[in-house]
Amino acid sequence: MCTEDTEADLDRAGMAVGRRSFAALAGAGALIAALPARAMAGKPVKGRDVEITTAAGICDAYFVAPTNGQHPGVLIWPDIRGLRPAFRQMADRLAGEGYAVLCVNPFYRWQKSPVVDAANDWSDPAVREKLFGYLKQLNKPAVETDAAAYLAFLDAQKEVDKTRKLATTGYCMGGPMTIYTAALKPDRVGAAASFHGGGVGTDKPDSPHLLIPGTRAGYLFAIADNDDKESPNEKVLLKVVLEPRKQWHEVEVYAGAMHGWCPPDGRAYNEAAAEKAWGRMLELFKAELT
Repeated sequence: MCTEDTEADLDRAGMAVGRRSFAALAGAGALIAALPARAMAGKPVKGRDVEITTAAGICDAYFVAPTNGQHPGVLIWPDIRGLRPAFRQMADRLAGEGYAVLCVNPFYRWQKSPVVDAANDWSDPAVREKLFGYLKQLNKPAVETDAAAYLAFLDAQKEVDKTRKLATTGYCMGGPMTIYTAALKPDRVGAAASFHGGGVGTDKPDSPHLLIPGTRAGYLFAIADNDDKESPNEKVLLKVVLEPRKQWHEVEVYAGAMHGWCPPDGRAYNEAAAEKAWGRMLELFKAELT
């Protein structure tokens, strides 16, 4: 998962700090330019900033959906750099595929988004230390508190088709959060996708993957190459709980793709691998959001 060791891996791979930093890609135009041209095709969409009241406070978030009709809802848990232009752009793109998408600020208890920006870049060790401190406090009960409010928000939106299942996606620290969300509302959440998720399957008695048999969702686990080298048994643990289930599932190590390869503003961004993972996510949604 995302740690100082991950940063060291990127250094060894020759991915310079700031090569695709938030500061370099802060503007919407720059982000659009960073994505492949096909990424912006699809339905016209309309987004808005929203505030969601949870049991712990008020979360600032971004909601976007096609301009017409009702569509399956999707909750996005961002990586440790939080809600920012790159994730807004990713939400827009997913909405263009025909989904009503909510991307949240997971650190709302401590700071409004963006938690990284030109003045607080991820390359600064002090910024990383602060965000890791936030992450340590986002335990399972806290995530469940938030997920309950976020799913309720989605179901309250006129753009969401409540006759179809909801989905959730998570990046980096968001990987376990997708499982917690699916376990919280097994009758409502039909698909969960984890991209370079951290700690989704461990040998601990409270490992997130142990919750999967009690859910009804299909799952996609797209694992980073260097994460797999660090925790090679994770994919095995995931397959053990997924393979007996009838729902769509896929566990794959993305060879050559390093932790954080999906968001277009990251040092590790790998366009080919990111597009493959995006396509597999859409296949999962097609199969399970009925």
